[in-house]
Order: sequence, then structure tokens, then C-alpha cells
Amino acid sequence: MDRVADKKSASQFLYPPIDPFDQRMLDVGDGHRVYVEQCGNPDGVPVVVLHGGPGGGCSPAMRRYFDPLHYRIILFDQRGCGRSRPHASVTNNTTWDLVRDIEFIRDTLGIDQWFVFGGSWGATLGLVYSITHPTCVAHLVLRGVFLMTQRELDWFYGGGAGSFWPDVWTRFTSIIPKAEHGDFVSAYHNRLFSGDLAIETRFARAWASWENTLASISNDGPGGDSPAEYARAFARLENHYFTHKGFLEHDGWIEANMGALSNVPGTIVQGRYDMICPPVSAHRLHEVWPKSRLAFVPRAGHALSEPGISAELVRTMDGLRRAD
Repeated sequence: MDRVADKKSASQFLYPPIDPFDQRMLDVGDGHRVYVEQCGNPDGVPVVVLHGGPGGGCSPAMRRYFDPLHYRIILFDQRGCGRSRPHASVTNNTTWDLVRDIEFIRDTLGIDQWFVFGGSWGATLGLVYSITHPTCVAHLVLRGVFLMTQRELDWFYGGGAGSFWPDVWTRFTSIIPKAEHGDFVSAYHNRLFSGDLAIETRFARAWASWENTLASISNDGPGGDSPAEYARAFARLENHYFTHKGFLEHDGWIEANMGALSNVPGTIVQGRYDMICPPVSAHRLHEVWPKSRLAFVPRAGHALSEPGISAELVRTMDGLRRAD
């Protein structure tokens, strides 16, 4: 889960613009081609950036958390979104496909070990990847923790967050017949995969608006609609993953497997007033991860663009740079 269209990150002004030195489309198999870019120092410490959603795509603002003189920054658009193709496709698109893609990227780029940096759904994917490939991860940096549990889905799509945003929740729910209000993920799924582009776009924009509105603590109501192509990929992929419970074997899979990260250090940056991914998930993760540090950011919500969150992430990456 993540904001659909981040505002400019405060951290992007801390360093000069960072242009990619390598951009390519990788054929990862299964009919998918994934966009990958590298920027910063080609000989620097590698860090892979995992965007949110699923379906959010990467953006230039995501480069700004890393000193380009020190870090070799790798960003990619996950299957089905951003510049990856086919666009908005959920065929052969699961968490485990994405984990394999991350390993394929690492192997293709000749990297033995790297930092993993992810927020929201990117935190989920970062955890699943690190649990399955712990020796490849030097440090895990997470923001806005989402553990892919039913409890979290119930909070966001079952009325929990809606009790704080009743007007926005009404906009999200009112376009669904009352007979289907018991399961909004399923109700939206039927429309996002209807085969009618106009219907899919209408409900994709509604799905994206609900999440986008709650992303920042400074928001006080819906903004404009997201571009149709972007919203459709974001909503379809996110709904697809949530319909299948993240393709994990059971509820609570991440917490149950955190023993695999007993030797992997990590940093968790969490907005104290995150309405999309409530702080209890970050706290629970910290409790079962001995080598983690948890930083709660006061007066901050979920978005990567929150000034306090941006500042803490820059401090974290600069701290790791000095410790290297």
C-alpha cells in the first residue's frame, strides 16, 4: 500500500539532481519485461529501492534519499506498473514472482550483497525477499510497515480507517451496492476486472483516491483524480494482491518467519499518525526482530513525502554511509 502520487520529497533538495547512468528493460520471463535503472556512484554501495502499491511504480523522487557519491541506487518498476510491460497485467504476477525478479536483477547487475530500502508494500516485499534471501541483505530499511495481514486489510477496507474519515469513506463505499458492502475488496475486484475499460477506470480512480487521500497528515479531503492509466495499474495490481492475501502461505507469515532475519540489521521508520498502515504493525515487527531499530516520527502520516519521514530516512542512509 502506498500513496498513488507523492508530492516532492523534502529530501530531494538535500542533494543535486541524480540522473540514471543505466536504464534498461529486463526480460524476466513469463511474458514480463521490467524497467530497471541505476544512478549515483557505479562503484558505490548498492541499494535496491522497492516501491509501494503493489502497482505504484518508482519515481525520480525515490533517488533522493541516498548520497549519490556513496550509493549505487537501483530502482525498478515491479511487474505490470510504471514503465514495465505488459501494463496493468496480473498474469504471472505474484509476490514470489517479484522476489524472483529482485534476485534476477541482483544477479544481472553482478551484486553480491545490497541494502534493501522499501516502504508500505515495498516494506512487505522487502521483508519477504529478505526472509527468503537473508545472506544477500546487508541492511533492511523500511518505512510505513505493512505486514500483509487480514487485520491490516480489515482496518483499511473494513471501516476502521473510515471511522476517522467518514466523508471520504462514504465516497469510496457509496458507488458499491449495499448488498456487497460486506467485502469491498471483492466488490471492487469485480469491477476492476470487468473487461470494460470505462468501468475499470472509474473504480480504479475511486480505489486510488481513497488511499491517496489518507496518505499525508496534511490532507483534508480528496484531491484531483489520478491519471487513468496510472490509477488502473495501481488499483488492479493492489486489489489482485489483496484478494490473494499477498500470495503468502498463511496469515501472519512474515512475523512467523522473522527468525530468518536474526542476523540481518534493520531500521524501521514509521509515522505516528499513519492511517493506511497503523503503527502497531511496525511495533509488532520490531518486537520480533532483535537487530532492528524503530523510529516513530511524530506528526507524520504514511507518505514518503512527509517531511519528518523524509528527514529520518535521509539520516538513516547517511548514518549507514558513515558506518560503512
